[in-house]
Amino acid sequence: MTTSSTTESARSAWTGMVQVDDTALAVTDTGGPGIPVIYLNGSYASQRHWRRVTADLGPGYRHITFDERARGRSKLASDYSFEACVRDIDAVLAARGVDRPLLVGWSYGALLGVHWASRNPDRARGVVGVDGPYPVGWTEEAEHEEIRKVLRRMRLMLPLARRLGLAARFSGEEHVRVAIEAHLLHAAAGPLLEELAVPVRYVVASGEALGSRDDLQTEMRKTIEPILARNPNLRVSAKVTSNHGSVLRKDSPAVADVVRELAASTSAQDRRSR
Repeated sequence: MTTSSTTESARSAWTGMVQVDDTALAVTDTGGPGIPVIYLNGSYASQRHWRRVTADLGPGYRHITFDERARGRSKLASDYSFEACVRDIDAVLAARGVDRPLLVGWSYGALLGVHWASRNPDRARGVVGVDGPYPVGWTEEAEHEEIRKVLRRMRLMLPLARRLGLAARFSGEEHVRVAIEAHLLHAAAGPLLEELAVPVRYVVASGEALGSRDDLQTEMRKTIEPILARNPNLRVSAKVTSNHGSVLRKDSPAVADVVRELAASTSAQDRRSR
């Protein structure tokens, strides 16, 4: 695994590959003295989806983006599990010499963010969850078969989806496995969210995304409400008009505002604790 030799070098702008396990991750670090923000992608997305958000936030923050295994410019791997993705966060942070980041995740990336924060409560400044995570998912075999059917129908579109940064370079079967694992982890996320000791700020999208049906995602978003009432560390900071798939493109200013809000709050808390 690549490591940084000094704090000064870690704060320098850098683009390159970080070795982890049997793969290498494409990483971009803007450097600088600002609060380090690490961006965690959707299931099959790439770091380029964050360009509008980082542009809206500007150079006052240290932006760290990376492509997950077999996404974007990162290399193939033998393991594409959720736990591998958690290890990749640790690898990127270690490589760039970052100890206490603010995590910003979209969809699957939001789930990664709260899991990492729950395991590292003394290191995580907080998490901005962009339309996630919500404690609901498909857990029945009939529902998993529905996922398989949807992805089978889409298999001919995978080459185009990969070029658009909407699919990984692994097989259709691996896409199914990642999707089912994500559903199971979301469904089990309730206790983790209720016990989370770090601040989480939600950006909640509206409407149904491509491939959804009826009011499935609208009902999904409601599942966070009882947990918000029980854990004051969790809060909805913004509700936006875009849907799940377009939120980073159409409502990047709102996402950036929530990052600013959480960064300011944690900085104020740091000053009070000195």
